[in-house]
Amino acid sequence: MRGWWRDVGDLVLPAECGGCGRARTVLCPRCRTALGGAAPCRVRPDPEPPGLPVVHAAARYADETRAALLAHKERGVLALAGPLGEALAGAVRAGLREAGAGGGEGRSAGAREPVLLVPVPSARRAVRARGHDPARRIALAAAGVLRRTGTPARVLAVLRQRHAVADQSGLGARQRRDNLAGALAVVPGGVRLLGGREPVVLVDDLMTTGASLAEAARAVREAGAVPDEWGAGARTYRTAKSAVYSSAAREGREERKSGPRMAGPHGGGDVVREVTCAAVVAASPDAFEINRN
Repeated sequence: MRGWWRDVGDLVLPAECGGCGRARTVLCPRCRTALGGAAPCRVRPDPEPPGLPVVHAAARYADETRAALLAHKERGVLALAGPLGEALAGAVRAGLREAGAGGGEGRSAGAREPVLLVPVPSARRAVRARGHDPARRIALAAAGVLRRTGTPARVLAVLRQRHAVADQSGLGARQRRDNLAGALAVVPGGVRLLGGREPVVLVDDLMTTGASLAEAARAVREAGAVPDEWGAGARTYRTAKSAVYSSAAREGREERKSGPRMAGPHGGGDVVREVTCAAVVAASPDAFEINRN
């Protein structure tokens, strides 16, 4: 019986720090500093995939940060979504400031359009295995942090994989690009939600080669060329959509609020704007070398 109650207690108060293993804390002060203590930096993989937007990261993917991300993603330590979301929110602000889109606490009082956070989706089989979509959960936490600090923000989980891809682990940069080419698409109805004047920020938990973010940017950029009602494509999507996404949708009911109206034949303009920038919790240490030049 004691073991059962211990397991239940761990859902509320994790048994150990997600970064270093210190007892009875979600993330200890030292690991919080490693995750979000430094100013977010612009990062760029080498080689840089075509179409990759400007990316900012909160921390290097190493040591405590790596452990915390893996604990959240693979071990289901969901309480880590809060501190990971704080780190991601910092990277979003840095990207918006560089893009001149007015992010963070300094955003002008007259800026009413919310920042649209578009998470890079996990593979359906990975979501089923983990029981949650890590990037989406962290994005929701980041949106909450942004709103509390004066930046209106919404999460739009409008990207889905339209065909299965191979496991990315063990693949090189070129192989990852080839593996993901054409794999993502904006869901039916997503074009309308993305078509206003709001800044669009792609978000993910981790960037290594940049292939996932580049493919997500391509899908958003090209979505405007596809009619909002995809006809047979929409029917295929609805048929194939995994039930796990219906369940995961309950995590972010805010995403289903009516979105911005566009000015063209599908409720707005014919072409979705370019992605404003991208933000991640962590990036491979080599990607930070851009800051030495």
